[in-house]
Amino acid sequence: MLVVNNVSKNFGKFCALNDVTLEFGNGVYCLLAPNGAGKTTLIKMLATLIFPSSGEICYNGTNIVKMGENYRDILGYLPQEFGYYRNNSPKQYLLYLAALKLIEKEKAKKKIEELLELVGLIEVSDKKMRKFSGGMIQRVGVAQALLNDPKILILDEPTAGLDPKERVRFRNLITEVSRDKTVIFSTHIVSDVESIANQIIMIKDKSVYYRGDIETICKKIDGVVYEAEMEFDTLPAFRQQYLSLSEKQENGKMRVRFICGEAPDESWTKVSPSLEDAFIEIYSDAIAADSDLPKEQ
Repeated sequence: MLVVNNVSKNFGKFCALNDVTLEFGNGVYCLLAPNGAGKTTLIKMLATLIFPSSGEICYNGTNIVKMGENYRDILGYLPQEFGYYRNNSPKQYLLYLAALKLIEKEKAKKKIEELLELVGLIEVSDKKMRKFSGGMIQRVGVAQALLNDPKILILDEPTAGLDPKERVRFRNLITEVSRDKTVIFSTHIVSDVESIANQIIMIKDKSVYYRGDIETICKKIDGVVYEAEMEFDTLPAFRQQYLSLSEKQENGKMRVRFICGEAPDESWTKVSPSLEDAFIEIYSDAIAADSDLPKEQ
């Protein structure tokens, strides 16, 4: 059991996380929040790359900092961007990392073959990685994180930048390896969460806003999500009054999905809320603040 006990993290006078308490058993846990909410800060503390300003993180009752190498021996970690040698093949790269992890050579060779088969790269195991797509590189990243057969697998924004086909492949891979592990991954891509997460953890205002299943968080806005058809020129005024969740053009008009807590118009259709609806509603203030920022030229 991996437990986060009343953890806070400050960078100088800036508070990144405040009094976070969480527990992780086997299964897939998703840290879901907009960029800048503190996901990566928590991930890096779980990976012992940075340390709490207060509180502690424990594995089976022992502080992970005090565990040192004993903790890293059970940890697999894939950062947002990991370093690799472009002129290496996946097999060369993984053999090099296995040596750094002090894995016996013959054992490492067998494990690497298994992992390359698992991530679907066995046919290109001797090809130079400079020719690989972003999705293929991410799969090499997963393989390196699994080299030591970790009990805890931590993935930071693992599907960012991947095309839809690679994201599906990646999600299937995580489901495959999560049977007997604690898998913690951070993302702001809602569809990834809906597909594989056993539990979601939402961070807001530097603290844990919600931890639980998808169905429960969606129920928080059940009964206030609607869809309506309207003319283009009515949209600006409508957005001022209601929180727009999505908008698309249909038959020369706009089909708008939105939140309304008041008495609805008879022409509106009440719809079941999705996780994306809940995400937008919960973080609407942060999304609005981002939209007000000046755009780069």
